[in-house]
Amino acid sequence: MRDGSVSSEIIQALRRFGTATIYEAQGAKGALDSGMKPIHPDMRLVGPALTVDIRPGDNLMLHYALPKAKPGDVLVVDAKGFLEAGPWGDVLTEQAIKAGVAGLVINGAVRDATSITRMGFPVFCRGLSIKSTGKNQPGRVNVPVTIGDVLINPGDIVAGDQDGVVVICKGEIESTIEKSIDRDGTEDLFRKKIRNGATTAELLGLQDVFKSLNIR
Repeated sequence: MRDGSVSSEIIQALRRFGTATIYEAQGAKGALDSGMKPIHPDMRLVGPALTVDIRPGDNLMLHYALPKAKPGDVLVVDAKGFLEAGPWGDVLTEQAIKAGVAGLVINGAVRDATSITRMGFPVFCRGLSIKSTGKNQPGRVNVPVTIGDVLINPGDIVAGDQDGVVVICKGEIESTIEKSIDRDGTEDLFRKKIRNGATTAELLGLQDVFKSLNIR
């Protein structure tokens, strides 16, 4: 993490779970809005956030922040949802891979999506844009940023897969792993019971709900 370290064991443990499982396990919180998606469905990432606050249409601070990244970091960039320029492309991706960065989450657009996908670097963004950016505006690094209604602090764990992106607060990592294990176990049991003839309505105890709503 930014104020310490996150063990490889924790990262590997979190990689076992889908983002939906993590979201539910930590009390249905931490999910970025559904507009944040990977540029390729096979992309996955898990790692501590290196946060960057940039101005729309300008990527100066990405050039400043990237050399500060530690191996395994996820760059979490607030570009204010601006979609008419791509602050990130294949050249920055090359540098990120060289630095061991685990991936990028950007509240904005990127470009060079085909090249980035070919390079195997996980990128989650709000859209694509072929337009270039300036390199003139100051910003901030390692500060809290907000994407949608989710506050992301430096060192929070960010996980992404085809379903979307979820953030795990630094102080809740271990409990989230434990609850994710429990949730996975419960769902495995449900699947086994369904294969033996049970229904989700029975397993979730929904019969009384049906009756109370007069659903026949």
